[in-house]
Amino acid sequence: MEPLSSLAGAVAEMLKRRRQTLAVAESSAGGLINAALVALPGASAFYLGGCIIYTAASRAALLGITPQQMAGMRSASEPYAQLTARRVREKLGATWSICETGAAGPTGNRYGDAAGHACLAVSGPVERVVTLETGSPEREANMQAFAQRSLELLSECLR
Repeated sequence: MEPLSSLAGAVAEMLKRRRQTLAVAESSAGGLINAALVALPGASAFYLGGCIIYTAASRAALLGITPQQMAGMRSASEPYAQLTARRVREKLGATWSICETGAAGPTGNRYGDAAGHACLAVSGPVERVVTLETGSPEREANMQAFAQRSLELLSECLR
């Protein structure tokens, strides 16, 4: 597993070279994505901000996503990840955004997803959404895996 700092550094270099910016919305990764990016010297050249969307209250207050917009959608899903990625990008005026949403463990979520389930989305000039299933109940390991795959996905889109 490549360290988050290496992945974040590679993403940062691509963004800075292009003079592009990034916003982040994460859930089950608990701030690891944001922390990996902010830990880089010169992060203000590309990082506009981020949030941890862990509840319906934070989703409404921070991103303005209404219950009507959530109708027929659950939070640990690809459509929700895409909506959230688009919303955080719009709210912060970023070129790119990442969203991670899932179930870190040790148990699954109330929607029936097992621990280790996460949906990841990138929004920007290229958009992608993927689902990750680690098959592990290990909360901290899943959080790391979610953050790593999110940064890898963004890196793939930047290429």
